[in-house]
Formats: sequence, structure tokens, C-alpha cells
Amino acid sequence: QVQLVESGGGLVQPGGSLRLACVYSGRTFSINTVGWYRQAPGKEREYVAGYPDHYTTDYADSEKGGFTISRDNSKDTVYLSMDNLQPEDTAVYYCHLDYYATEGEKCKIWGQGTQVTVSS
Repeated sequence: QVQLVESGGGLVQPGGSLRLACVYSGRTFSINTVGWYRQAPGKEREYVAGYPDHYTTDYADSEKGGFTISRDNSKDTVYLSMDNLQPEDTAVYYCHLDYYATEGEKCKIWGQGTQVTVSS
């Protein structure tokens, strides 16, 4: 069974930084896309950043440039580095993996979420 393990959330002051990590494990035929999403209180879950393929990075239109997504395939890990965090960035951040269990069998899995709180 494919699993995602997230880490890196916490409490940070405005202007601070955090790096979230998502480690995925289990048998997959191939990885399609990997992404980060977030959900703030009272709001819908929204896309933050992702890898639509192995090399290309993509960011939400609302992203002002403080976030950077990266990956280390040797460690099966995807990171979200967040700089200049502001209170409006407070949310539960989720990792999402879109993969093929077998050729032609597309599957999706969400991480459990990690809380990011930005407050003075």
C-alpha cells in the first residue's frame, strides 16, 4: 500500500520560514504528479504547488514567490520550502500523490496533513 508521511509543520512568526517534507513509500508502477495543497479554516482546499511531471515545477497563481517546491527522487521525498510566511498562510498543508499502481491504473492518495500556523 502506498503511504505518504508528512512533516515540517509548526508555529512560526511572520516573515519566518518552514520546509515541509512528504515522503512516499510503497509499490507504484510510476509516479504521475505530486503536489501540495492547503486548507485554511472556513475555506476550501486549494492548490499551492506541484510537479506535473518529473522535472517541471508549477505554482498556484496566488503564490507570490515565497514558496519553492523541490524533490529528491533518491529519497522519495517532495519538499515545500516556504519563505516570508504570513498569517494568511496559516492552514493545514496536504501532500498529494497521483500515481499508477499498474500501467493504466491511475490512483490518488492524500497525506494526513500538517498544520502551519503563522502568528506573532
